[in-house]
Amino acid sequence: MCFDAKESASDTFPLQNIHQHQIAFMRDMERQGGIAFILLYFTAREEAYYVPLRDVLYFWDRAAQGGRKSFTYEEIDRTLRIRIRNDVYVMFLEQLQMDLLARADSEKSPQEEKREGKGPEEC
Repeated sequence: MCFDAKESASDTFPLQNIHQHQIAFMRDMERQGGIAFILLYFTAREEAYYVPLRDVLYFWDRAAQGGRKSFTYEEIDRTLRIRIRNDVYVMFLEQLQMDLLARADSEKSPQEEKREGKGPEEC
């Protein structure tokens, strides 16, 4: 497992806060069967999120293709919010499990998805 903790004082997270070597390391981790993500804390909102590498790479690749050089609070998957429990902010195991389940679902063949009644837009 590989992760990096980041924070943003606003609802926009500049991708310049993630360095190329970090992206390369996280990609390599996942190519070897590991899991990589960032933990992102929005200080003004006092909210923390688990951001899977696949989402980070989407934002990273978008920037590399001339798009936004940042991503916003509205763009992240808010179902992966990390709740504060017993005054502990970094209880991310539940979100890690959700990511692992999503990965297992995405590895299914189109035939398996059809049998389960999922179309491409629902995957």
